Amino acid sequence: MTHVLISGAGVAGSALAYWLHRNGMTATVVERAPAIRPGGLPVDFRGSAITVLDRMGILDELRSHTTRTGDMTVVDAAGAPLWTMQGEVFTGDLEVPKDDLARVLYELTAPFTEYVFADSVRAVTERSDDVLVEFDRGEPRVVDLVVGADGVHSAVRKLVFDPHGQSVQSLGIWFTTFALPNYLGLDYTGVAHIADDRSANVIASRHNTQARAMFVFPAPLGSRPPRDVASWQPILRDAFAGVGWEVPRLLAEFAEGTEVYADEMAQVLLPAWSWGRTVLIGDAGYCASPMSGRGTSQAIIGAYVLAGELASRDDHAAAFDAYEQRLRGYARTNQRLAWQSVRLGRPADGALDDVPIPDYATDLTVL
Repeated sequence: MTHVLISGAGVAGSALAYWLHRNGMTATVVERAPAIRPGGLPVDFRGSAITVLDRMGILDELRSHTTRTGDMTVVDAAGAPLWTMQGEVFTGDLEVPKDDLARVLYELTAPFTEYVFADSVRAVTERSDDVLVEFDRGEPRVVDLVVGADGVHSAVRKLVFDPHGQSVQSLGIWFTTFALPNYLGLDYTGVAHIADDRSANVIASRHNTQARAMFVFPAPLGSRPPRDVASWQPILRDAFAGVGWEVPRLLAEFAEGTEVYADEMAQVLLPAWSWGRTVLIGDAGYCASPMSGRGTSQAIIGAYVLAGELASRDDHAAAFDAYEQRLRGYARTNQRLAWQSVRLGRPADGALDDVPIPDYATDLTVL
């Protein structure tokens, strides 16, 4: 039985563990965090991603967690409404909190998947018929295949594909998101203030019991985003100095906020998604950035296709190639969409949500 080591217990990694098991393979998932990560921006699904969730049998459960987010009102510095962005632009056919999705996937897969938390991959050594994987804490393991599902800052990608980080292309934008009290009293709605090339956004969450804020602003010239949250406080103060509306209050809330995430908007551009017995999935291999609005869909669809191709072929190299051929055009479209959104300052049109994917149980068409 094929044994796969997956780095990353996010959406891509847990979804892949499900499909590997369903196709007769086993997975060990190694995650750097001590548990499934909390928080995160809501994630939305359309088209083929909905089909995959349905085939996983979790679509109805996820619908019970829908955010019900409505329209976003853009206001001026005094809080007066300027225009409204329709909610469906952001929410798609289904929008759920990311941590609810992560929890559902973990609970679905935990009975048949080995999860190793608080550890990470340190070295990957390919041998003639297997792979030796070493970890920061745990004992080395020998597996058949390795999958990097560990996001835009993928350790597996750095070890096997790109030691110098040349595949990560910044969009020139930094952002932060965090949870805070719903002090604006938002009722399944959002409010945004745009000041030139900066924006501050607040959206009701957790059925109005909470809110999530997001700051988006141009990357400081010649800088790399810090990884520790405390370093972002002076950066945000400088970036939003003099901006009105609720920004001073939101800057103060950031210091006390929970579920904080801060990074740059970036894409991952690689000439190939696999090398030998190692393959990348989701943001680790083809991140389009949050500006595309399709990152989680890419993870869900990628997991389904990768596992299906591995189950349908005796040769892992042929399976990796078929997986990439099926999805590279989809990923490229989403990356172009993100760049267009950056230039327009709003979500761009032209998304490819209905991706041709086989039903691997009945009608596989071999490439």
